[in-house]
Amino acid sequence: MANEIWTIKRCLEWTKEYLAERGEEHPRLSAEWLLCAATGLARIDLYMRMDETLDAAQLETMHAAVVRRAKGEPLQYITGSTQFRMIDVACAPGVLIPRPETEMLVEEVLNYLDAEVLSPEAAARQRVELPWNDEVEEARKAEAALADERTTAERRAANLTAADEAALGSDVLGSRAYAEELADREAEEAAQAAEAEAAETPEPELDEYGIAIEDNDQQATPAQDAAEANAPAPAEPRTARILEVGCGTGCISLSLAWERRGHVACTATDIEPRAIDLATKNRDALGLTSGEVAFSLTNLVSSIPHDEWGTFDVLVSNPPYIPTDVMRSLPHEVKDFEPDLALEGGADGLDIFRRLLNAAPYMLRAGGLFACELYEGALDAAAELCRQAGLSDVRIVHDLTNRPRIVRAIVTEPKQRN
Repeated sequence: MANEIWTIKRCLEWTKEYLAERGEEHPRLSAEWLLCAATGLARIDLYMRMDETLDAAQLETMHAAVVRRAKGEPLQYITGSTQFRMIDVACAPGVLIPRPETEMLVEEVLNYLDAEVLSPEAAARQRVELPWNDEVEEARKAEAALADERTTAERRAANLTAADEAALGSDVLGSRAYAEELADREAEEAAQAAEAEAAETPEPELDEYGIAIEDNDQQATPAQDAAEANAPAPAEPRTARILEVGCGTGCISLSLAWERRGHVACTATDIEPRAIDLATKNRDALGLTSGEVAFSLTNLVSSIPHDEWGTFDVLVSNPPYIPTDVMRSLPHEVKDFEPDLALEGGADGLDIFRRLLNAAPYMLRAGGLFACELYEGALDAAAELCRQAGLSDVRIVHDLTNRPRIVRAIVTEPKQRN
């Protein structure tokens, strides 16, 4: 095969068939991912460069990748990365691969921060920048359409001859009449606005030298001055403090810091050194600082300084939550490649959750959010544990497949350490 010519098209088709024969669920998609990683091309570029020939190094990389995938190794470990919400994160063996369900956990935290912690101006500004804000997008489209309409009419009317205009017939945007109508309408609206402004602003009384005489009735009284002086100043926007336990690749904290940059500071912990190293690498690749996301190698919250207890706005976690019995039935590429330490949650899947629930009232301020992703069969029990612990506003959130996936609750009575 070394002497054969392998184009992108040939390699893609061969890989797809090879993986399909070995039970790959989505063989073409897997083949595309592997080829993108081997060539450094985007998926769309593969189809624009189908006739290009792979060099020896690319063929060797592709061969090794196909062998690994045929054995069931996750694509994210082979390609070395995955997309999570708005960011790309590096992935590596020994560290749990981010899942789409966890993107919803981030969304729950963001919704809480926007409603309860961030200043309205900061929250609104951030929301406007999000791609799914339909109202803003529609307003922009409408404004652009009006501008295009005006520009088109003016441009075409200015260059039309009488013959051109007659030929246009019913094309109203191309007629001088429409351009003139637009101009007349704008002039009329401007005149009406000026009249309204003049009516609201009375003519000042002038003295003998033509200088306006001050209206003492309009001057502020001492009482008004005192009221204004004593009025509370607008609340200064503050930085939301996030504590994440079990950060893995860092995808949760990094997404929060990325999507609300300048408004949140995250502390993220993990007991696995490889996770901390990888999360730090991902932070540096995004250009975030340790002041924005700080990673700590520790067991749960053990490294959190006592003077920071009770200062966090959010405690969020995607802890190990697969019940022991369910671990045996996990897909081959999960149970044989991803770390048990990040998966198994004890008999009912809630071993680590209980420890986090115990820590939450000590870590969070009054009104702080406790949010965890959990096994779908354990959500009712987790919610009841939250209620028994005295947390309020306990809710279960369903994922995109309508399975219960997240429990969230509010700490109303923080605890002090002895």
